Amino acid sequence: MSRNHQERQSAAAKKFAVQFTDNSSGLQDWFSSFAQETARFTGRPVTFFLALLVIVVWAVTGPLFGYSDTWQLVINTGTTIVTFLMVFLIQNTQNRDTLAIQLKLTQLILAMKEIPDSLATIEDLSDEALEQLHHDYRLRAESTLEHLKRRKQGPRHPAAHNGNPPK
Repeated sequence: MSRNHQERQSAAAKKFAVQFTDNSSGLQDWFSSFAQETARFTGRPVTFFLALLVIVVWAVTGPLFGYSDTWQLVINTGTTIVTFLMVFLIQNTQNRDTLAIQLKLTQLILAMKEIPDSLATIEDLSDEALEQLHHDYRLRAESTLEHLKRRKQGPRHPAAHNGNPPK
């Protein structure tokens, strides 16, 4: 192991120790960092192929263990534990990403003079209010689309062009 690699590992271990022994905010920061790193790692093709390899090895060993209940229990227990833990890691990462996107959109809304600032906090509305707002905006979008279609078609009466066809 190279000295640089050892130094990075030592720094990471110190960071973990400080964050873990701090207050609950430190634990929360550690968990968030852990969830992000796990999401990055598990989202790579190599991780998928490692999981696939585990399944293949398990399937190949079936005849060696006579397809016993214990053999089946190993894969069932392993996948259940991994799935259970991944749910929390994925949810944490998704919550963080959603909040980051929301903050970026809020900044854009607040920077635009034509958009009401009240849209910047739209996520705080009730489900019913969001549905109503969605309905209202859908009607506006459909109306705008119809208007654009009519403009694209041009006037319907040739007299409006003094007898000349539209260009």
